Amino acid sequence: MAELGSKGVTAGKIASNVQKKLTRAQEKVLQKLGKADETKDEQFEQCVQNFNKQLSEGTRLQKDLRTYLSSVKAMHEASKKLTECLQEVYEPDWPGRDDTNKIAENNDLLWTDFHQKLVDQALLTMDTYLGQFPDIKSRIAKRGRKLVDYDSARHHFEALQTAKKKDETKIAKAEEELVKAQKVFEEMNIDLQEELPSLWNSRVGFYVNTFQSIAGLEENFHKEMSKLNQNLHDVLLGLDKQYSGNAFPIKAQPRKKTKLFARLRKKMSSDSTPAKANKSPSPPPDGSPITSPETKTVNHELEPSTLEAPGASIPKSPSQSSLPAVVVETFPATVNGTVEGGASSERADMPPGFLFKVQAMHDYTATDSDELQLKAGDVVLVIPFENPEEQDEGWLMGVKESDWIQHKELDQCRGVFPENFTERVQ
Repeated sequence: MAELGSKGVTAGKIASNVQKKLTRAQEKVLQKLGKADETKDEQFEQCVQNFNKQLSEGTRLQKDLRTYLSSVKAMHEASKKLTECLQEVYEPDWPGRDDTNKIAENNDLLWTDFHQKLVDQALLTMDTYLGQFPDIKSRIAKRGRKLVDYDSARHHFEALQTAKKKDETKIAKAEEELVKAQKVFEEMNIDLQEELPSLWNSRVGFYVNTFQSIAGLEENFHKEMSKLNQNLHDVLLGLDKQYSGNAFPIKAQPRKKTKLFARLRKKMSSDSTPAKANKSPSPPPDGSPITSPETKTVNHELEPSTLEAPGASIPKSPSQSSLPAVVVETFPATVNGTVEGGASSERADMPPGFLFKVQAMHDYTATDSDELQLKAGDVVLVIPFENPEEQDEGWLMGVKESDWIQHKELDQCRGVFPENFTERVQ
């Protein structure tokens, strides 16, 4: 019997709740259609807006704080890996070995302590702060439902009072329901009217405390970390002083292409005397220009078709006697494939195609016959490669200024040199 009674009560409650939902739904429809007035409380609505804003801001802060903590943890792991690497490469016989181990241990402890304090003093406080919002949000929603019940009871009571045929029993019962609904609503409304403004105002103190805690923890963390870094700096400085004589040498980039000048100089030394004379023919007596069929001087041997060949007939101008005509094809001035200057940049006191000056910052010992031997302080006049394809990355073509002033000759003085051993001065 008790079980049946329990089921009956449950069924009754379910039926009652279903009826309340139907009544509320009808009341809301009438209010939306303008057939029933709705009780308004602008002050409370403003409190609800503030509550929703506060909840949104707090949720975002919580999310960003968790992201910050994840970043701190990631930095801890990265720092730990870095100090472990230092411990591995720091050889046992180097001075300060024990100090580096101690610094690494303290570094790990410092990161761990920083992360834990952020959790305790910021994240957990944040979670507690947001923990009160779900209950209040639920009570706001319930207060809204009770307001609809109150409006529905009020409208029902007013309808019975204005009916042509009045039923005093029904009116009395409706009045009783109205008083009951009003009491329930007002009790919830009064509590929230006091609680929501207080909650809204509490946000200021909470934000202050949270960010003060984070700032204070960061300040102490960085102070302690700064001390560790200074200690590590001093240890490494001692290591550097002991091994300061073993400076890391500056090296030129490796050259991969064919050694141009080795070929040219070998060719020049093996050429016949007439061929050398044809390289730089003198102008004719009447000053007319030298002309010729196609002849090219590129960074390789002169084409056989342009030199004296058995049975070949070389055209001559009226003012020329026996000099073979030669035309030298000029390439644009380039460095690393970029055209710079050109004919307009040439000056009378500079070698043909002069681009700019550089000064050697370090000594460079030539490793091939087509390379320049440099001493720190030497000034080099940079000129373009005749064939850009011969240029290796990180290498320039030039002639030392002292050699150019003394000889005014490129073939014997020019050479390639590593760019990273020099600095541009003009």
